[in-house]
Amino acid sequence: MKLQTGCIYHIKDGFFDFVNDKNLMTNHENGHSRPTYFVIKRDGVLWFIPLSSKVDKYQKIIENKIKKYGRCKTILIRKIANKKSVILLQNAFPILEKYISHPHVVNGNVIKLIPSLKKEILNNFKFMLSMKNSGKNLFFANIDRILENLKEDK
Repeated sequence: MKLQTGCIYHIKDGFFDFVNDKNLMTNHENGHSRPTYFVIKRDGVLWFIPLSSKVDKYQKIIENKIKKYGRCKTILIRKIANKKSVILLQNAFPILEKYISHPHVVNGNVIKLIPSLKKEILNNFKFMLSMKNSGKNLFFANIDRILENLKEDK
């Protein structure tokens, strides 16, 4: 499968069993393959960023972060495939290609983000990585441990 930054994918259950990180979102909900994930290829590492449909829940969190910090770069609410979606950068994690199940398809088309949204996500993700490198971790999952486990699993 040819992975592309900016496309949306689903993950195999085996990844969650392998990683065993309670801070990752659960893979299936009500028998559906959820959540979907935006993929980023960066410095030889695949990163998945979960998407959610729970706009009201996250809108309140965004508002609280803006009040406290003056901005929110860890959660975005944007239109994807003509529906409001939540982009949970704070829940991003590394993954290997072998754990990717399939692309997200609607009406026979693989869902891709528009270039301006893709750029915004990449910029926010880069910011989050730079914060982590300076000692301020904004990620929920233990991405260092996951990266180490993935190195052993290649």
